Amino acid sequence: MAHSHFDQFLEEATYRDRESDSTLDKDVFYGLYTSWCYISQTTPQPERIFWAAMKELVGSGHNGLQMKGPAAADYILTSYQAVV
Repeated sequence: MAHSHFDQFLEEATYRDRESDSTLDKDVFYGLYTSWCYISQTTPQPERIFWAAMKELVGSGHNGLQMKGPAAADYILTSYQAVV
């Protein structure tokens, strides 16, 4: 199977912490994806396509995914304007 745009996003912008009780909620997860797209100069896919791919790649429910990397920093800084 080819390494997809979504596989690359998951590899570069997330990590799985199976011991954590927290996980990325839907708004944060899609926001992280759009930040990753901005940084990687990639056109974001519509939410319905994103969610279909994520359901296939990581499943639904608690998955232990956490943010990492430049996309995480971009998401945090753009989402929480009071920090800047």
